[in-house]
Amino acid sequence: MKKAQLLTRVGSFAVRRRRLVLALTALFMVVAGVLGTRAFGVLQDEGFEDPGSESFRANELVGERFGGGESDIVIVATAAGGDVDAPDAVAAGTTVSAQIAAFDGVDTVTSYWSANSPPTLRSEGGDAALVLVDAQEGSAEDVLGLAEDLADASEEQGSEVTLAITGGEAIGNAFGETIEGDLARAESIAVPITLVLLVLVFGGLLAAGLPLLVGVIAVLGTFLSLFVIGSVTDVSVFAINLTTALGLGLAIDYSLFIVSRYREELAAGRTVEGAVIRAVETAGRTIAIGALTVAVSLSALLLFPMYFLRSFAYAGIAVVLTAMAASLLSLPALLAVVGTRIDSLRLFRHRTHRLRDGFWYRTAKRVMRRPAAVGLAVVAVLLLLGTPFLRAEFGNPDARMLPESSETRQATEALQAGFSGDASEAFPVVLDGAGDVAAALDGLAVNVSGVDGIDRVETVTGTYSGGERVAEPGPASAAFADGEGGWMSVVPSIEMGSPEGQDLIAELRDLPADGEMFVGGDTAGLIDTRSAIADRLPLGLGLIALATTVLLFLLSGSLLVPLKAMILNLLSLTATFGAMVWIFQDGNLSGVLGFT
Repeated sequence: MKKAQLLTRVGSFAVRRRRLVLALTALFMVVAGVLGTRAFGVLQDEGFEDPGSESFRANELVGERFGGGESDIVIVATAAGGDVDAPDAVAAGTTVSAQIAAFDGVDTVTSYWSANSPPTLRSEGGDAALVLVDAQEGSAEDVLGLAEDLADASEEQGSEVTLAITGGEAIGNAFGETIEGDLARAESIAVPITLVLLVLVFGGLLAAGLPLLVGVIAVLGTFLSLFVIGSVTDVSVFAINLTTALGLGLAIDYSLFIVSRYREELAAGRTVEGAVIRAVETAGRTIAIGALTVAVSLSALLLFPMYFLRSFAYAGIAVVLTAMAASLLSLPALLAVVGTRIDSLRLFRHRTHRLRDGFWYRTAKRVMRRPAAVGLAVVAVLLLLGTPFLRAEFGNPDARMLPESSETRQATEALQAGFSGDASEAFPVVLDGAGDVAAALDGLAVNVSGVDGIDRVETVTGTYSGGERVAEPGPASAAFADGEGGWMSVVPSIEMGSPEGQDLIAELRDLPADGEMFVGGDTAGLIDTRSAIADRLPLGLGLIALATTVLLFLLSGSLLVPLKAMILNLLSLTATFGAMVWIFQDGNLSGVLGFT
């Protein structure tokens, strides 16, 4: 069956079965609205690591085999009197620690005010102390909620210690809340502006509202897809951001093709039914090829092992296909019902132009008079915009991505500023398969603690700093080892997200060890993630190039068009990435755009 015949049948079906199509569309929107809004509850804030990498293996061993690793929740307790060792502060801190330990779902609590607590849980100024909380499997969110309630109560009641909450679970939860709030704010801004622009294009509310409705269908449909996919596999919460932007953009773009062509066919004297079918036959071909090109290109993200990237493929493919289906079925059915009333609710009438009088016609004529000069000028501008991308710095999401007003970010910054080393950036080094585990860990801890950029190392044989043991092991130190291996918690003295931090990881990985050594943590994960991306990137780019060539060849019958499209896409993406670095990494326009 030829493509034109298929699209003719699609348009005819939408016209003949318009009530059925609209009823199914309405049902779909209700179901998607009810279930899709639950997507936030199943999406994850992780997925940036390669499951087959050394860092992932290290983190997995520490968590599953040794029951250690980064605490789910870190509570920064600040003494009202400025001294955490004052009797009132000790009493209040001990009470808080006991209250947290009594929460349902809490696994372990390590507090400065507990017996045999490590001195590293006390701030350098002595005005704050840490309470480290690990939750039982599946209970971290509930424990976080209880800890936040306790923190609110300490502030309201003027307790001797006030509590601020940070840690991986708190930061992840803050990400989700921030994204959800930003999404609502973005939609409240984007939808009215989009409606105004569509009114300016079409001159009437009804014609402008139809593309917007298709956008809503696409976004809701993708939310439903993410809910379903997130219920059976890991999906990143950051996919939500792509859903709204791409959903509204593509749906409106596709709808403009259909609505504009429909109005042209009506003006040419066709019947309503004939105009709808003709619009689907002609504009639908562009929509179908474009949607399939985008969907296949996004499918290249499925090649990468990190589910953070795969999540963008899930969201992108779902939103593209939903927007295409709504534009080729739901929108034609709506047009068949609206009929010649498409221009009702008109606010103003456009002054009609002959083809050779329009602005874009005159612009194209000017460009074609000097195509080489204009082309070189545009390429030069795009390359100039892309130059900041040469100094792009990649990193993992952390509390700095949160607004300055975020209590979680403030707690994280207080932790980083007030405590010896940066306990919030402690990372594990795992030793497996050693003959004499204690001796092997002792020797490795001496070597690790002697590396520049390391503040201290804690393991089964004690605490190490500057290449020597500075403290004997405590009662909890036994958890650092079993009969076949062990691990150590390494606290850096430098910012691990910096280039120096990445060099530090590389240096540690080169140290000799009696057994198999795995270096974990966020920075090691970032290094491994970049390596995994570099390994799969050629295959992904090859898939995109092949899909673009084949699909655009089917549309145009030319091999030159796909080549030009790929070159222009490369230039525009480079310019976009360069602008992102200049604005967000360098901090330009932060005051105008309101980010930190």
